[in-house]
Amino acid sequence: MMTPSLADLEREQERLQLTGFDYATAWALGLRMQLEASARSLPVAIEVSHVNTVVFFALLPGATPDNPDWTRRKRAVALRFHRSSLYMRLQCEQHGWNFHDRFRLPGADFAASGGAVPIVVRGVGVVGAAAVSGLPDVEDHDLVVSAIESLMLPDPGVK
Repeated sequence: MMTPSLADLEREQERLQLTGFDYATAWALGLRMQLEASARSLPVAIEVSHVNTVVFFALLPGATPDNPDWTRRKRAVALRFHRSSLYMRLQCEQHGWNFHDRFRLPGADFAASGGAVPIVVRGVGVVGAAAVSGLPDVEDHDLVVSAIESLMLPDPGVK
């Protein structure tokens, strides 16, 4: 799996803006990730929040007790910086920064590792985040992005 560039991630975030986001939408997003992960037997933790409130959480078979902590810390990065946790990891690597030193944030609460994506509502801003942990971080990120993209597709039952 190829690691995207910072410019790729900026374009992706601009493209992934929703028209609204509430608890029902958060649940639908989490369920899409859970169904995809289950179909592929992925050993992951999945978390979707509305601001700081976790609305959906799932720990799939094979995931470890550490994975929920990783989703929480990745989500904190997405909410704090309004950027994906993968973007923040790559930005720090590009500049030679140690994330925790540069931003004076404790490692116990923040993880700049791919897998959390801010939920952005067009015209409103960041209203939550979705996070996955258990795979290599670019794959965690891609699982979240894929689910957000599927949420944006028109409902085939609506004319």
